[in-house]
Amino acid sequence: MGALKLLKQRRSKTIYSLEARFHWTTTMPYKEIDFSGVRTHSAAERASKVNTTVEGRPPWPGMGFADFLDCLPKVLKADELKEVARAMVKAKQVGKPVLVMLGGHVVKTGLSPILADLAAKGFISHFASNGSAAVHDAELALCGQTSEDVAAHLDDGSFGMAADTAAMINGAARRAAAGQEGFGEAVGALLVEGKVPHLERALLGRAFQLKIPYTLHVALGTDIVHQHPSADGAAIGAASLRDFRILAATVSRLGQGGVVLNLGSAVIMPEVFLKALALCRNLGHDVKDFITANFDMIQHYRPRVNVVERPVLKGGKGYALTGHHELMIPLLAATVYTLEQSQ
Repeated sequence: MGALKLLKQRRSKTIYSLEARFHWTTTMPYKEIDFSGVRTHSAAERASKVNTTVEGRPPWPGMGFADFLDCLPKVLKADELKEVARAMVKAKQVGKPVLVMLGGHVVKTGLSPILADLAAKGFISHFASNGSAAVHDAELALCGQTSEDVAAHLDDGSFGMAADTAAMINGAARRAAAGQEGFGEAVGALLVEGKVPHLERALLGRAFQLKIPYTLHVALGTDIVHQHPSADGAAIGAASLRDFRILAATVSRLGQGGVVLNLGSAVIMPEVFLKALALCRNLGHDVKDFITANFDMIQHYRPRVNVVERPVLKGGKGYALTGHHELMIPLLAATVYTLEQSQ
């Protein structure tokens, strides 16, 4: 008997013995539910969340931005973007703060000129950032470039060792600690006084010229300037704490129409903002009924709970809009300008 035939016979006997042991059957079907009693209704009479009036319209060549906004579907984030922009326009009209908090990546994606223009037109009344945003903004103002190749410079220890950057930021910390200026204010003043070549696009310099706060909220050891002998921990701490108090003064006025935008800060600014809000409410300020929004490429935990959710539990509304900064922030700015013009 051939080996293949013998193998088939053994397999057949094995299957038969298993069927006998476990009483398998191929003739008993599984029970199916009976559909005959299902109740139905008309889709036309049913309450629905979406109808044809909210659908988007196709764009056309040469259309204006106002037409583009009108062509967007009137749902979800398209509507929320317009609601945030509308809140910024209204805050400007009634004299309420628009606080913009940001991380370094926002500056590195080329958005300082757009944010500076919003401030110059009265739509931003306070900038607040971590240390990295100030480092990148100052470097762009000083020399027109920033964001070194970390991997290339880390191996030989040259990463972060730019002397001119450290001299500017650490000098501002000492100046602020020794006088009455805020940390960010001192950086802006040094940029303006130094007549740096790229001043007009610098958030720190423009904020100083516009006489609006730019506050710096620094975690020691997180910025390249802390690697230098010129770093003075006492001065950095004192300057940053003064800026926290300046930030809290702005937060105290947010109630009944202010706006808070968090642009790309995943940890530091959401935490700082939450503490400032708690302080203001502890002191009796009625900080409620304001708008918050988090713009980022992904929605992190702290911005979600510390910016979008917790601060507006007593009144107001929080928004989370996800997308690349280099697209979303220019889109927001254009929406703000268009909505103000349409009023």
